[in-house]
Parts: sequence; C-alpha cells; structure tokens
Amino acid sequence: MTGSGGLARRAGQLARWAVSDHHTRGRVHPESEHPYRGPFQRDRDRLIHCRAFRRLMHKTQVFVAGEGDHFRTRLTHTMEVAQIARTVAACLDLNEHLTEAICLGHDLGHPPFGHAGQTALNRCMAAHGGFEHNLQALRIVDRLERRYPAFEGLNLCWETREGLLKHCSRREAKALGDLGERFLRRRQPSLEAQLANVADEIAYNHHDLDDGIRSGLLSHDEMIEARLYRDAYERARRRYPGSRRSVLVAEAIRGMIDRVVSDLIETTRAALEAAAPENAGAVRALGRPLVRLSPEMQELHEELARFLSARLYHHPRMKQEFAKAGAVIETLFSFYFNHPGQLPPGHAPKEGGGEQAAARAVADYIAGMTDRFARQRFEEAPA
Repeated sequence: MTGSGGLARRAGQLARWAVSDHHTRGRVHPESEHPYRGPFQRDRDRLIHCRAFRRLMHKTQVFVAGEGDHFRTRLTHTMEVAQIARTVAACLDLNEHLTEAICLGHDLGHPPFGHAGQTALNRCMAAHGGFEHNLQALRIVDRLERRYPAFEGLNLCWETREGLLKHCSRREAKALGDLGERFLRRRQPSLEAQLANVADEIAYNHHDLDDGIRSGLLSHDEMIEARLYRDAYERARRRYPGSRRSVLVAEAIRGMIDRVVSDLIETTRAALEAAAPENAGAVRALGRPLVRLSPEMQELHEELARFLSARLYHHPRMKQEFAKAGAVIETLFSFYFNHPGQLPPGHAPKEGGGEQAAARAVADYIAGMTDRFARQRFEEAPA
C-alpha cells in the first residue's frame, strides 16, 4: 500500500467540515509530499523535534519550574492539552493530526516564568511593538528555528500556523496577510483550531487547580466554593466512602475533566448538526465558534476560572514570585538592549534595523530562555 492510499482512507473517515490532508493551503516553501506521512503529521513531528519544544520542559506553567518534581511545566501542560483535544477530535471525526500539531505548538512562544514573564516582557517592549506569546510562537515556527538548509523556521502548513494565533490585534493582523485575515473580517478558524483553544482552557483550569492544591496555596474548604469542584467531590465521596481526602480530591478533578469534556463533545456535535457546514471553508464564515461548551457548563467553567484568579494567581505568595520573575526579565532586557554586543552569535539584531529591530532581537533571545537559564544570566549580568 502506498502512503497516498493510506491518506485517502484517512481523509474519507473525516467529517466533511474537518480539514482534510488533501486540501491544505500548503507551505510557504513548497515541498514534495511524503510517501508515509500526511502534511499535518509532518508538522506535528517537526514541532516535537524542534528546540523550542524541548525548552518547554524547563518553563513555568504556574509554579516556577524546579520548585517541585510534580508541578506541571509548560511541556506537561502542552501534552495534557493535546491529549484532551485528540480525544474530542476523534469523537467528532476531526483531523487529529492537525489538532495535535496546533496543541503542541500553541505555547512555544511563552517566555520564562509563565504569565509573569510575558507581562514583564510586554512591558519592556511597549515602545517597540509589544510582546504576545501567540505571535512569538508564529515567529519561532516561521523564522527563529533553524534546522533546515532550504528555509528558515519549520515551514509548517498554513492551517497549523493559523491555529497558533488565538489572539491578534488589528495592527498585527494586517501585517500577517492572509493569515491574519480572519481577525479583520471576524471569521472563525478551523474546527481543529477552535478545539485546541478550548482544550487549552480546560487543561489549565483543572490542572492549575490540581497544582494549587499540591502547593498548599488552595485548601479543600476554599475549593468547595467552586460549584464544579464541589459537585465532583461530593460524587467521589458518595462513591468511595472512607477514602482519604487526597484520593477523593484527585478523583474529583478527574471527574470534573470528564464532565467538561463530555459536555464539550455533546454540545459541539449538536452545534455541528444544527449548522451543517458543507465543508471546512464554510466553518470559517460562521459568526461564532462551533466548538463550545453548553451555556450551563460555560458558566461553571468561568466560575472556576474566576476562583483560580482570585485564590491562586493573586495569592500573596504568587504575587511575590511574579514580582521576582518580572525583575529578572526587565533586568535582562535592559542589559541586552543597552549592550547588544553581549547577545550570542545568531541573536544579534540586523544592521540598520534601528531600535525596534534591536528590541525585538533581545525579546526573541529572552523569550527562548528557560527559567533556569534566565536566572543564571540574571545573576551574571553586571549591575
């Protein structure tokens, strides 16, 4: 059997509104088809093997990487997002390979120290175009990864690159050409990209809750204020009377994820049947995403997000860690911006690019750092 025959059968199993391997808009630099792997499989593989993906192992999700052996890192979060999304994609007959590729690449652009690092780097770049991790992920796959002699970046398919852009300002959208068109015309991305976005929200809400408990910053008595958790915990307690609280908490979080993902599958399936788009292109013209939770579940999920924001992300200890992280990023940015000759070979700004190009080169370098490397460079930087 040839590889193309295998692809044809795989495409035939997809729903008509899914993105087919045979109908990709292609790559910026044309490449021959692979005999055994489809285009989105190749995108997934390129992402897994790139350096930026490996560095996610040592980047903060919520708790600074290295604080504990069991806290999630940006890499384990990425894998959990991909696992949730692939489950849903399989149930809805969407393109699993495209879905997984988007999930694996969605956080490549995060700087060290999680959201605290992004906030600080965006502040440093305020006069030079700002910093946003979705756009940085696109810069990485389009330009900054250098592994192939024929082109810069990873030369991913258009649909994979589109899926990395969850947010985009109008100014940036205009600069991105057809990739930013949907933000200007208020159109939707592919179902696979929509799914990756929702799976990301499900993963970080539930798994940040899990890490918050493990850290001791969240107590059980606080957590029962969130209805989604309270309902799941009560079900676990009734089903497993006499079990230790720590085991019941773990069971409750599994139950929460199962309940939310099941709702996502059922609600999205109903929305697809009602809208009945003719193909993947028709999905883009719709006024709102089809991959969504029911109104009742969306309310519970948003309540959980508000709970985490108030009780975990704004906890005094977390604020203290965020302040330290921000100071590291700002110190490094100031140092390298004022001493561009200290940037390693390959990271120096292009000659004649002016301050904005110099600032972007510094931001690219810092954004690629792991938590550990950033702290090391901070300690070495002259006062």
